[in-house]
Amino acid sequence: MKKYARHEGDTGSAEVQIAVLTADINELNDHIRSHKKDYASQRGLMKKIGHRRNLLAYLRKTDIQRYRELIKSLGLRR
Repeated sequence: MKKYARHEGDTGSAEVQIAVLTADINELNDHIRSHKKDYASQRGLMKKIGHRRNLLAYLRKTDIQRYRELIKSLGLRR
């Protein structure tokens, strides 16, 4: 997450939050693939995806260049 931080100790910027959520989403996807009936985890995954979507929309509105760099480095399809 240091890669996306804007300064040392940065934990609140949109880029860092999106990177953390992406890591969590990838872990939950792996978990759900092996535990198909874990509906509580599926709900948590949907909440995290929604939160990331909102943060990406905010970043796109405020700084399109940082948005493009972030989705390219994270490998998101947007």
